[in-house]
Amino acid sequence: MGNDRSGTGAETASGPGYALLLAAGPAGKQRLMDAAAALPQLAAVPPAALLGTPGGASVVQLVDPADPQTVLTHLRTAAAHPGPVLVHLAGQLTLDVKQRLPHLALARTTPRTARYTALPWHWLAAELGRRPPGSTVVVADLVADETAWPPLRAAGPSGLAAGLTLYGTVAPAPPKRGAPPRRGMATPEYSRAFAGLLRGAAERPPLALLHQRAALEAGLGSGPELLLDGVGPDEAYPAPDAAPGPEAAPGPEAAPGPEAAGWAGRTGPAGAAGPAGAAGSAGAVAVTAPRMPPGRPESFLPADPRPAPPSLRPPQPPHAPLPPPPRRAPVADPLAATHAAIFEAANSGRHSEAASMAAAWEQEALRTAGPRSDEAIHWLEVRADLSRIAGDPARACELWLAVAEARLGNGEPVGHPEVEGAVDRAHHQWQFVQDRARAGALAPPLLELRSRVPGRKPGALEAVRRRAELLRAPARTR
Repeated sequence: MGNDRSGTGAETASGPGYALLLAAGPAGKQRLMDAAAALPQLAAVPPAALLGTPGGASVVQLVDPADPQTVLTHLRTAAAHPGPVLVHLAGQLTLDVKQRLPHLALARTTPRTARYTALPWHWLAAELGRRPPGSTVVVADLVADETAWPPLRAAGPSGLAAGLTLYGTVAPAPPKRGAPPRRGMATPEYSRAFAGLLRGAAERPPLALLHQRAALEAGLGSGPELLLDGVGPDEAYPAPDAAPGPEAAPGPEAAPGPEAAGWAGRTGPAGAAGPAGAAGSAGAVAVTAPRMPPGRPESFLPADPRPAPPSLRPPQPPHAPLPPPPRRAPVADPLAATHAAIFEAANSGRHSEAASMAAAWEQEALRTAGPRSDEAIHWLEVRADLSRIAGDPARACELWLAVAEARLGNGEPVGHPEVEGAVDRAHHQWQFVQDRARAGALAPPLLELRSRVPGRKPGALEAVRRRAELLRAPARTR
């Protein structure tokens, strides 16, 4: 059931990576997705490219496990790994009958036994959420059954992203057709596109850009599915190149509590008890599962409901607005109050709250206007600026690169001020990325964009080339 393989190459400062590829689903008619079809193409990706670690990586495949404790053991092995970790999930979500909490269905899962035979989603968040910020990514290609889809759609991406950096997609179950009605089986198109892009790339692109391209290639964004774009309500933004202290890498006693792992993405109280057992306790001994949320479960609507989405229109450019026509009052920006609330939270240090609000509005724009719309690009720009305010220049650079690619993909010329501005901002933020591994990973896409969009400041392209060469050189030891 496990299949290990290792990449080759010298160990880097970030160390070799670790990937867990999980494809699961119930047997028989209950299966909604051909989850195992995601693995052959992912397995064909070089391990170092899958993790973005030149020092190589170990990859473990887990196909149709029957026991949630087995999956928990593998998760704890991943959580204990010192280097970068990627967990890829393909399968289907369901709710348990008693507590109505999300579970990843496994081989023996039925609607009545999900609480005992499926993997509780909060186990995933509890085990991986204790790792240092920026070291762990979860990629999900999921289908939600009839019990899970309505509340998940209401909660939005934050319903699953609490405590996780989560990319991917969740779609409703395929409709039943024919007489007697039979349900079609979904295919992991996002995973295939994700793997195809990685196989064709010399180096792994920034995840925000990789996710956006995979969603476009898979034809996602215009349907009912949810796109998970890497921002969760509990996501932390570490200072660049800062060594994680006790707050950034909590021990088992400070791991995210059950309140932080429910559907709603609610933040648990300080000091809430986390899952029992240390991260490295995986093995042949009995595995203690993370605690179930206490008390009666609440609805998983967002804890801080966002205002009802008005007509989504991006704010006007920063130049002075034209005077209103005679005898007509100026038209107010319908999102003025929303923008004010988001940036007030960010400037007050409530970065997770601000990022969650912006991500929710971006999701609404993707659903109503499409991934290439001005509205969706606008919210991508807002998220980039929020990352700058939060002190995460690498994340800001990734998002500005995605903005530039989206605008160029829409046919905007390379000399358009919005395109030049996006590339200039990506370049500016990249200069402040102190972590060599992250700066090195961002260098190729930035260099490629700078060659197409040199901008109006002389020497910009050459400056990127010089720093990229320095980053490729071995680090000097003192």
